[in-house]
Parts: sequence; C-alpha cells; structure tokens
Amino acid sequence: MQHSSSAQNDSEFNIAQRSSAPAKHALNVSLAVTDSEILEAQRLRWLVFADELGARLPSREAGVDRDLYDPYCKHLIVRDEAKGMIVGTYRILSPEASLRVGGYYSESEFDLVRLRHLRQNMVEIGRSCIHPDYRSGAVITLLWAGLARYMYEGGHETLIGCASVSMADGGHNAANLFAALINEHMSPLEYRVFPRHPLPFERLLTEQKAEIPPLLKGYLRAGAWICGEPAWDPDFNTADMLVMLPMARLSSRYAKHFVERQAA
Repeated sequence: MQHSSSAQNDSEFNIAQRSSAPAKHALNVSLAVTDSEILEAQRLRWLVFADELGARLPSREAGVDRDLYDPYCKHLIVRDEAKGMIVGTYRILSPEASLRVGGYYSESEFDLVRLRHLRQNMVEIGRSCIHPDYRSGAVITLLWAGLARYMYEGGHETLIGCASVSMADGGHNAANLFAALINEHMSPLEYRVFPRHPLPFERLLTEQKAEIPPLLKGYLRAGAWICGEPAWDPDFNTADMLVMLPMARLSSRYAKHFVERQAA
C-alpha cells in the first residue's frame, strides 16, 4: 500500500510527452499513484517474465509478479492513453525505502559492502519490462526520461541495478559478453561487488561473438560501469551483472536528451 503522502507527491510527477511511436500510440510516463495502476504493472511483469521468459516468480497470485519489495518501491509506468493500458514499467527503490525494507534487491545476488558509503543517495532500479507490442524504442526512451527526472528532482547521485543476460544457451553468450566488456566498462576497484552465486564464466567462454542485450547497451552508452563478475539467478535463468551509473558520469548526449524531455 502506498502512503498517502507519497501518493500526493507522485501525482505531481508526470511527463505528458509525445513519443516517437506510431501515431496510434499516445504514450506518457508517470509514477503509479493508485493500487490499480501498480497491479496492472505487476500483471505486465508477469506477462513478460513468467509467460514470455519462463521465470519462476515468488508471487503467490498467478498472473501477478509481486514480492516483498513492491510495497516499498515507486512504480514508473508508461501508458498508452488511447488503449488505456500500461505498456512499460520500472521499479524504483529509494535510499530511504531500502532502509525500511532491509536492503536493496540486488543484495540477494551480490555483496555490496564496497558501496555502503554511497547508500545515502543510491537508488536501485529493477523489474524493467515492456509489452511485446511496444518494443520500438519509444517506451524505453520515456522510461529513461522519467527515471532521469526522478533522480534529478530527488538529488540522488548514484543509480544501481541488475542487468540480465539470458542463460538459454547454457550461459555461453553471457560469459563471452562479460569477457568482452571487462577492459572498457569495469568499475574502479573501490566499487566492485561480489556475486553470491558466481557464474563460472571462464568455463563457459567460446570464440563466438557476444550479443549484448539492448537495455545493457543503453546503460553502458549512458556511462554506467559493470561492478564485477556476473551472478547466476536460477529463478530467472539469467546471468546478472550489477551496473552502477553515477549521475556525474551520465554522458553529455544522454543528459541533454533527458533534460529536453523533462522540460517538454
């Protein structure tokens, strides 16, 4: 249940922005302010993670992806106003909420001890998904614009989250991808995290060129670091990499794009 004071603040957060989607889609991004909006976002998460990708989700209600973090999170949503449906979502855990729930979701996969000095202004994102019919790029652009606004308006300095790579091929692509990114995109040593269930990537390496998921590619282009070796998530059958984006590192091209969208 959302606190009433939070819901009031959330209602002020809205980017009614025309997107680059086809004209039949009138998209806008906002924070969910009602239980029904949150439930709709959770149903979209189930559709993508369970029905499409085959993840084993912890929810006790079929068709709804809900866990212990949800009541403490803000839920960023993109809605197609013409169809009256939520087509994209992100889950946001603020520093204050992470204290109330007992930590960040990513701490179930990684030891974050080296990031403890950042916690006061560190936001975690996760459960990013987009409806299969809306993966043209417009929805993720709006989600990122909304996320940037949340970070800037809240004065938050650091963004973290788990970027997932499918293990459907046995983990070879994930291993090859991590090996390909080590030299250029690894964080400084003082920001390294440690997987609780490490992916044995060195045993999974092949000579095949790695394919990078679009979401991870976007993070890296924005200036994010990979903070250590990947963890294996058996419930989602993914290799997860902890990515961190200090807002001070946000590339000028992305920053300009987001600021323009905030001002629109």
